[in-house]
Amino acid sequence: MIRKAIIPAAGSGSRFYPLTRAQPKEMLPLVDKPVIHYVVEEAVNSGLDEILIIVGAGKEAIINYFDKHKLDDKYMNDDIKNLPDIYFIRQKEQLGLADSIKYGKKFTDGEDFVVLLGDTVYKSTGKNTVTSELINDYNKHNKKTIIGLENVNKNLVNHYGIVSINMDTSTIISAVEKPDVHIAPSNLAITGTYIFNDNIYEYINNLKPGKNNELQLTDAINMLCLNDTVYGSIINGHRYDIGTMDLWLKSFLIFLKDNTKYSYILETVR
Repeated sequence: MIRKAIIPAAGSGSRFYPLTRAQPKEMLPLVDKPVIHYVVEEAVNSGLDEILIIVGAGKEAIINYFDKHKLDDKYMNDDIKNLPDIYFIRQKEQLGLADSIKYGKKFTDGEDFVVLLGDTVYKSTGKNTVTSELINDYNKHNKKTIIGLENVNKNLVNHYGIVSINMDTSTIISAVEKPDVHIAPSNLAITGTYIFNDNIYEYINNLKPGKNNELQLTDAINMLCLNDTVYGSIINGHRYDIGTMDLWLKSFLIFLKDNTKYSYILETVR
């Protein structure tokens, strides 16, 4: 049974500067809630009741957001009041995604766990959440590592981690971080949702700096693939990456269009 989720939210937000001078990118709104709220909801709605958020310098707003507030009872529905306890730890240096996950080892304490990125939101196209479906696949595949995937346009592969996969068995052969279009092994991109066994920490600890001189999670996955079976699973929904200004604005408009309370605003914009 998967109970724990790690949410890395320690990036600098440099691609949003100057918006992120005073607020984390994870606190940017998607209509009426910040991005990080949707990520935590994804975890909770998938049955995960222990959540660790990895923050960095200047990310205190994320911690403050999940505190109880005197206006909650008056203005909030049960969105925040019913959330489980959320734990926080600070990444001392911004050394990459793999390094931030390493901070969760004591929290996961030998258990398998989910990783959800703090700047990535999902909308399921099925009855279950995207993460719930990955947990189902994890159980079907003897509790091996599962990585959520989606097809992307070939000209966008240099924005994501891309996998080489055996489509007959759904096993991942290798992964590469943001490859050039002409050398990408496929157009199957890692969506930012993972289920890891505890052994992933062993591979992270043996990493050397990779692309952008950071400890890349895709490099740890590559090492894992050499020694164990790693499965890829096409997600049952849409991934909204809030990593850049244009992607955030596009996601905001999609969420606004789907919001029954505020969608009328789009009709009034000229």
